[in-house]
Amino acid sequence: MSASPRDTVGMTINRAGRLWRTRLDERLVPLGLTQARWLVLVHLSRMNDEASQKELAQSIGVEGPTMVRVLDGLERMELVERVGHKDDRRVKVVRLTPKAQEVLEEIMRIGSGLRREALTGLSDEELAEFSRVLEIILNNLSVMTAR
Repeated sequence: MSASPRDTVGMTINRAGRLWRTRLDERLVPLGLTQARWLVLVHLSRMNDEASQKELAQSIGVEGPTMVRVLDGLERMELVERVGHKDDRRVKVVRLTPKAQEVLEEIMRIGSGLRREALTGLSDEELAEFSRVLEIILNNLSVMTAR
């Protein structure tokens, strides 16, 4: 008995996301970036190039100790710096360095190439419909409560 798309959609979305990240990770190896590291850089860039460690960890969905280890590596690569918050010395603010901007441009270039290849054969209309459907699924999942 074959499963319907309704039965397999969750697994398909999960597989697509994992494979997309795997292919991107493979292409970012020459930059010395793991998934954890490039995710931090991309999230920081979307947070106006700086955020508290806590905000950054929440944005990515990792625990504080995990974030500290990733930031340690990014600091050694001179891609981020951690400074004290001007109003609260307990808070560490993470900032992208000028060197990180160059790396981010390369991440975006590589990501754009992957996206172009992955979306081959799909029209803009098909992608718009796909995005619309995914947004509905995301919205439905976000309003659910734990059962």
